Amino acid sequence: MITRFALSALAALSLGLSACDGSSDGALNVAFIDSEANLFAEGVRLSPGGQHVRAAMRSGLVALNRDGDVVPALADRWNVTDEGRIFVFRLREGTWPDGSELTAESVREALEQAMRDLRGTSLGIDLSPIDDVRAMAGRVVEIRLASPMPDLLQLLAQPELALDHGEGESGPMLLETGEDGAILSFKPPLERGMPEDEDWREHVRDIALQALPAAEAVGKFEDGELDVVLGGRLASLPLADTGPLSRGTVRVDPAIGLFGLQVRRARGILADPVTREAVSMAIDRSELAAAFNIGGWVPTTRIVTPGMAGDPGLIGERWRDASIEDRRAVAAGRIAAWRTAEGGENPADGLTLSIDISDAPGHNQLMNALSSQLATVGIAVVRAQDDASADLVLVDRVARYAAPIWFLNQFSCLLERGLCSEEADIIAAQVPDESDPLVRARLLAEAEAQLTAANVYIPIGSPIRWSLVRGNVDGFAGNLWGFHPLPELAVIPR
Repeated sequence: MITRFALSALAALSLGLSACDGSSDGALNVAFIDSEANLFAEGVRLSPGGQHVRAAMRSGLVALNRDGDVVPALADRWNVTDEGRIFVFRLREGTWPDGSELTAESVREALEQAMRDLRGTSLGIDLSPIDDVRAMAGRVVEIRLASPMPDLLQLLAQPELALDHGEGESGPMLLETGEDGAILSFKPPLERGMPEDEDWREHVRDIALQALPAAEAVGKFEDGELDVVLGGRLASLPLADTGPLSRGTVRVDPAIGLFGLQVRRARGILADPVTREAVSMAIDRSELAAAFNIGGWVPTTRIVTPGMAGDPGLIGERWRDASIEDRRAVAAGRIAAWRTAEGGENPADGLTLSIDISDAPGHNQLMNALSSQLATVGIAVVRAQDDASADLVLVDRVARYAAPIWFLNQFSCLLERGLCSEEADIIAAQVPDESDPLVRARLLAEAEAQLTAANVYIPIGSPIRWSLVRGNVDGFAGNLWGFHPLPELAVIPR
């Protein structure tokens, strides 16, 4: 069974609240639970809010729609040849915002620049199978791969791979900021690569956009000042799940990705894989899910989300035949042995683990639960004073595409995010060059097994993503990526 929210969870978490009446006139008021600096950031290290704004303002070869599916953008069609090794994109007719022609060569240059900018990031590692980008005759761009990459389109649709050329932005919307806030508005149809339509303004509306702390965003939604709140996650879930909210509904995405603890520093009981495993064994993931009252959320001990389309199914859950009591007995024994080896009852604070986690309602609840559970095996848990001193860091990240290699790449030693496994990296690095699907599946399983044995990450479950959406808002749909394109929210159904 896939480790994500079941569709029934959406109904379970819906608060059954009535939609407020209202017309489509005026701007759609949207807030992200984020900071203003993140929301309007430049560069390629974007927050989820920044990704949404980038995707509205700048287009790539392809894009994601409301359902999380890949749709045309600068390329209006494509085909795949050579057994999945060559992707051929035919560009739409039109120009760049600066008036220069949208040519294959200009797109090739822009794409190669975007890929260079992503070096040193996990997305850059994901793109490593790309061998060459070629500008062909007319408006045709060809991407050649070292081996088949079924998820290439999903990767190219990421906001960080939207293309920049000259002055202006290539996306469907323009951003204007001023003292009264930020407004996203649609460009005329021709500038969006669409047929001319004299009445186009009647079918779209502006978006009044802002970044707010979670409590303020929820409060303004309750007061009717906002139509949509995006960017909710476990940290802020208690704010939305205590109510009742009288004018909207909590919408939960069936997101896949990583939610757990990565080992940042190898000290104390985290210095050895055996005692690191003891920490993971002591956590009752089902009890954590129950504490948050999240129907349909399935906990996991795996790094890769189980049951998704790209999972070869060769790796199972850990400790399946052991009860939580048995697991904790084993963990406590390992901790006791570590105490003895360290020479006494109180070896220098090695049994106190500090976690890099925010001071937010949901995170406080998680900290309390982890503290109570780990205390059963003699481990104390505290909040880290700063990022640099943390033993563990909370990882809360939605997958960019549904393939095991994405999960493995998140722990690459090249990223320097914490403890890693060079052995797992060596195995994973062989995957892009392997064309035989059976061999690829074996390599992926071996890399996951190696990373699991290193115990550098303590999985808990899938990431939680929620939004508040008023009932008269169209263009919103839950999806695996927790991504909700702003242009589709701004379209008024005909």
